[in-house]
Amino acid sequence: MSEHDTSTMTGSSKLLSPEDECARLAEELKDREQQLVDLLQDYTDRNLQLVSAQHQVMTLTQRVLAHEEAAKAHAAHIQNLYQSTSWRVTAPLRRISVLSQDVKYSVRVFREALAAGKGVSMALRQALHANAAQEAAVVTAEVTDHAPKAFDPRDYKEWVRRYDTLDSASLEQLRREAASMANGPLVSVVMPTYNANLDWLGQAIRSVQEQLYPRWELCIADDASTDPEVRPFLEQWMAEDPRIKVTFRDTNGHISAATNSALALASGDWITFLDHDDVLPAHALLYMVKAIAHHPDARMLYSDEDKLDENGKRYDPYFKTDWNPDLFYSHNLVTHLAFYRGDLMRKVGGLREAYAGAQDYDLVLRVIEKVKADQIVHVPFILYHWRAHAGSTATADLNIKPYAMLAGERALNDHYKRMGINARAQFIGHGYRARHRLPKPAPKVSIIIPTRNAVDLVRTCVESIRDKSTYKNYEILLMDNGSDDPEALAYFAEQAQTPNFRVIRDDSPFSYSAINNLGASQATGDVLCFLNNDIEVISHDWLEELVSQACRPGIGAVGAKLLYPNSTIQHAGVVLGVRGWAGHAHKGFSLYAHGYVGRASLASNFSAVTGACMAVQKKHFDQAGGFDEVNLKVACNDVDLCLRFAEMGLRNLFTPHALLFHHESATRGYEDTLEKKARFQKEVDYMWKRWPAMMARDPAYSPNLSLDHEDFGLAWPPRVRHGEPA
Repeated sequence: MSEHDTSTMTGSSKLLSPEDECARLAEELKDREQQLVDLLQDYTDRNLQLVSAQHQVMTLTQRVLAHEEAAKAHAAHIQNLYQSTSWRVTAPLRRISVLSQDVKYSVRVFREALAAGKGVSMALRQALHANAAQEAAVVTAEVTDHAPKAFDPRDYKEWVRRYDTLDSASLEQLRREAASMANGPLVSVVMPTYNANLDWLGQAIRSVQEQLYPRWELCIADDASTDPEVRPFLEQWMAEDPRIKVTFRDTNGHISAATNSALALASGDWITFLDHDDVLPAHALLYMVKAIAHHPDARMLYSDEDKLDENGKRYDPYFKTDWNPDLFYSHNLVTHLAFYRGDLMRKVGGLREAYAGAQDYDLVLRVIEKVKADQIVHVPFILYHWRAHAGSTATADLNIKPYAMLAGERALNDHYKRMGINARAQFIGHGYRARHRLPKPAPKVSIIIPTRNAVDLVRTCVESIRDKSTYKNYEILLMDNGSDDPEALAYFAEQAQTPNFRVIRDDSPFSYSAINNLGASQATGDVLCFLNNDIEVISHDWLEELVSQACRPGIGAVGAKLLYPNSTIQHAGVVLGVRGWAGHAHKGFSLYAHGYVGRASLASNFSAVTGACMAVQKKHFDQAGGFDEVNLKVACNDVDLCLRFAEMGLRNLFTPHALLFHHESATRGYEDTLEKKARFQKEVDYMWKRWPAMMARDPAYSPNLSLDHEDFGLAWPPRVRHGEPA
């Protein structure tokens, strides 16, 4: 908004009638009171978490000490084993075993590539590449030492060497592609600078000059640097390369003003930003322009990124999801490298000084108000190296720049007001939490609990709902699937006499889908909450959180954070493709772990959430046709339902702010018999047939992250390669 617009608004507000002014002040007071309620609630929650955490720390400390002693004994035993004759004699057998595993892995890569529609030739090449990359490491290990080669799957340096370092052949191919794009769009690289480290500034400028894509201009604004060496340094670069434009500001206006001065120089079809101490890889602009060619309707693009330490070492990669609105509301998913259409940038008006420290977050919030979700494109390659040094935002040290986090909170809340979203964002230390208001009146919730006998589990579940839930407008539908235990039947009959509790008997053979569909058909609530009988409520406001999220426009299924009884994570969202099927994100992590980029403790969109605790509006459930009773009677049905919600244009969401225990499969057990395994495999095969693209490429997960584990580790190899379409 211009100064003229601001002054006009201020002048008009003075003309408000006394009644209107009173109404405005009353609304502002009401808003402040709600903020206070939210803060008090947050304070209470944090105190409870602190007490629990202190107890957990004491317990874990004792366990660590015990494990350390055991580890010392194991280490001594292993050392003796490596020095034994038997270890040396059996070395060839170990090599055969490793190669066998490589072959199995290649077959899986081949199958996933076929399912993704890449064709036999490309799938075969990808499978062979996966095998060859690991075979070299095995050969080296066996030649140099009889002991196994130490391999750290978290070794990002080695990952970069294998998969993110372009060889001469790849570079030559990319140069040919770039040469054919001489008439491609002009990209304006916008860079504000102030008293920069001239070595780092030179590296930043040189990284633009070395871009394979030729159609660029570099627009630099010096924000009245006091270092006398800066001006001649920039003037020399400008004199040597006509594609470099520089403006020198007379006064220091800080980053937003300086960026806008650089923007005023830009004439490109697309705008991107580069900090004065960061670096672009040579293929960065080319990859973004190639993505534009593949997505001609795109209005905004963003890539993956990593960090550079002060010595130039790469670390801490952020492998991002495709567009994920609720993760973006939890932290700035976009950051670097971001491309914006030039006309769109002019429409939103550049950066705003009022949001200093979070000016880029505020910019993207305004941009997404002007574009559709399918006009936002993710390019899953590391195309930006963010310099981390003392004082930079990349260090994520909140003691250095706490104002940036608070500015982000303000930007979010202003966005919510502009969009008419009835929510308030709060900074929670590692990101933001959006507290969405419940509709008025609060909708009735039908809690559907299937069971067969298991009276102790059901009693714990039901009593925890009644004793701990502060949300009161609910009914419980206990779906009795042929119980024959007298104690269970007596308890069920007793509960059926209490208000808002019904027991619905179904003696059919067990079908998770059928019995939950029956419950949904009998439900009188506007919101359905499917709950396993082995669930136990922890957080008192679990229903408020689930219902407030489920009632948002555009939201399908909402899943809670479920814990094992030892307080480690059992469910924090579902990732497709893990071990050939699907896995629970961050399973086994501590309750207090934030997880990969905070996703274990921040709300975000996942392709699916577990049916063990799932809330959804009844109208969405009915429109989707409920759980699949024909093809998915026992397993996979919750994931299938979530994917059908996505097909309807709805987003599925995980929230960590609804917390419950899950005594997993305590009634039905695991898939541990031949019959159960055969049925489970049949259902998995159906999922691959029904959802081949989603199963092969989960948009809420990165193709650079592992499908072998549920810990968001690096993928060896990644499922996207340089030179291939993303």
